[in-house]
Amino acid sequence: MAAAGRSSWCSSASLAAWIGTNVLGLLRPPFDPYPFILLNLMLSCVATLQAPIIMMGQRRQETKNRLRGENDCRINLKAELEIRQLHEKIHH
Repeated sequence: MAAAGRSSWCSSASLAAWIGTNVLGLLRPPFDPYPFILLNLMLSCVATLQAPIIMMGQRRQETKNRLRGENDCRINLKAELEIRQLHEKIHH
């Protein structure tokens, strides 16, 4: 989890540096002027690579959650039956 936070800060700092370098004109001429077409292309490529990985992780988590829910349901039903049996023993 900590690595993900570091990565996020690193990418934000890189974007800020990229935009700052091109907007403030630290390099003459700027290598990617205002519409930032090259930056947009790079971010689109990163998103294209990340999307399938994120989707696979979400699907895996969905399967785990479904199995956990089914198990919880079985446990709750068993507990309910045991409570009913105890209730009948007390009243008879």
